[in-house]
Amino acid sequence: MKLNTLNYRVKSKKIRPGRGIGSGKGKTSGRGHKGQKSRSGVAIKSFEGGQMPLYRRLPKRGFNSFKKKGYVLLNIGQIQKFIDSKKINVENTINIEELKKNNLIKKKSNSIKVLGNGELKDKIKIETNLISKSAKDKIEKIGGSIVQKK
Repeated sequence: MKLNTLNYRVKSKKIRPGRGIGSGKGKTSGRGHKGQKSRSGVAIKSFEGGQMPLYRRLPKRGFNSFKKKGYVLLNIGQIQKFIDSKKINVENTINIEELKKNNLIKKKSNSIKVLGNGELKDKIKIETNLISKSAKDKIEKIGGSIVQKK
């Protein structure tokens, strides 16, 4: 082994584009000729080589509010129908837990709003978050009670 035969170059030679013909990356620096991509400082935003871009692969979000409350709208007529079909017991207080337990509303909803459509024949006790004026009048007219919670 002699000093002049030692391989002291551990790193490979770095290619410096645009440094003359002899470098192998001279003149156009491997960018081809003309066009947008040959210019400096220009990139085609969101272009993925013909693959469907990320912003088009993801589903549309629209204007659905994330802060939207999960109210279930219940008409008085619907409540009477539940009572007639014996899905709800009149002696029990009608509240969100009772309705969820009997699979009358979706599990993910967290509050009820009672509306005044339809007629009510039975005296009921109802626990609700919101209630319309007409529904309140109809329930109280029969002799039912309303507990409003926040």
